[in-house]
Amino acid sequence: MTQKVDLWVDPACPWAWITSRWLLEATKVRDIDVDFHVMSLAVLNEGRDLPAEYEEFLQQAWAPVRVLIAAEERHGRAVVEPLYSAMGTRLHVKGEKDIDAMIANSLADAELEADLAQAAAGVEFDEALRKSHHAGMDPVGSDVGTPVIHIGEAAIFGPVVTPAPKGEAAGRLYDGVLAIASTPGFYELKRSRTQGPTFE
Repeated sequence: MTQKVDLWVDPACPWAWITSRWLLEATKVRDIDVDFHVMSLAVLNEGRDLPAEYEEFLQQAWAPVRVLIAAEERHGRAVVEPLYSAMGTRLHVKGEKDIDAMIANSLADAELEADLAQAAAGVEFDEALRKSHHAGMDPVGSDVGTPVIHIGEAAIFGPVVTPAPKGEAAGRLYDGVLAIASTPGFYELKRSRTQGPTFE
């Protein structure tokens, strides 16, 4: 039977990008169906005392998630993955820095209407964004970021991995994550990162 996996991502997060590529790779070797959802690093960090540089980063991070939610509101959940994938390719793989241009080009890449870009600067979709964010984050807690995945009743942060495993290695990682996520009372498994994200 196909296992449903729900993944919450913010396009601004490189680690979520890698996790998303791993899960999509895992669908090739395991009977799983991945459903993409939107969370927001800006929402997550509201009210926190943060360095000025990160505050600036979060201000820019509002735009892509607002556009993702606007697209989802117009076209349904199925549009989130292709638009997120277009955004992530431009942001992380190609290293594009102009957020407005990235959004416009990503909408074109995903064959979506250009006017959806107007959501980036407004607050019209913020209520829906917060609802999506909390649906993913509340079950796992506020002391984590993205990626967050839900498998059945289990919600966990991670896995944080680089680069994204390919082929059967992606399947083995999924097997391990499933075993951990389904273990009652399991909370944490972590080690210090020794390298930055690799987009292969």
